[in-house]
Amino acid sequence: MYVAPWDMPPGARREWRPVLSPGSDCIVVGRAHLAESPPIVLYMDIFHELCHVIQRHGGANLWAPGVSYVKRWTEVEAYRFVVEEGRMLGVSDEFLRDYLRVEWISEDEHRELLERLEVPPV
Repeated sequence: MYVAPWDMPPGARREWRPVLSPGSDCIVVGRAHLAESPPIVLYMDIFHELCHVIQRHGGANLWAPGVSYVKRWTEVEAYRFVVEEGRMLGVSDEFLRDYLRVEWISEDEHRELLERLEVPPV
């Protein structure tokens, strides 16, 4: 799930061809993610992406090159929002650790993200 960029991001990989939505806001959701993910994951992902829409309306570049994913203020802010929301809903730290483990970051980056978001490591 992601907010569709208005233009092709400079760091887009060949194997990822994002949907572009020039001048409009569009959240793209994979069919399998929508069909197979637990409702709480979809809920958190949708709110994460809505946070990005708000950021973009405030002038943020969601696709700024040269900054690690786990150090981008836009990602940290969006994840912080959903971690707080998840905690209010009673999700466990174990769930949050798993939720924050995304395929495009390393184990070291995952630990860094956990630290930034004050989610205790295992």
